Amino acid sequence: MPSAEAHVQTGSAGRYLARLCRHAGKMGRPQRHRPRAHSGSGGPPEVLQAECSETEGSIVLDWGRCFLTAGPGSLTLRADARDEEKLAWIQDMIAGRLEKFGRREHLSVTWRPAQAEIP
Repeated sequence: MPSAEAHVQTGSAGRYLARLCRHAGKMGRPQRHRPRAHSGSGGPPEVLQAECSETEGSIVLDWGRCFLTAGPGSLTLRADARDEEKLAWIQDMIAGRLEKFGRREHLSVTWRPAQAEIP
């Protein structure tokens, strides 16, 4: 399973973790408006589960997942997907949302291949 990690420097890691998980949780509910198409797939991914605590979160999609960990001064992201195309989509989705949410803080997400796989 292809994986990637990012470490985002921020003093508000817990706040961004919670916001990303809440946002993803809303994606899993029926919408009153038509969702935007994503990456040529014809529609958004199905969010199966999104949950978080003050320091950890997970977003499980029908074809991948993202784990989030808030620490002192940084938010760590780990994305896993069934193939490279879906991994790139998850990376773009998470980075785009986080950079939008953190635009005042000028957050930037730089992904790197993960060192070890999560079972």
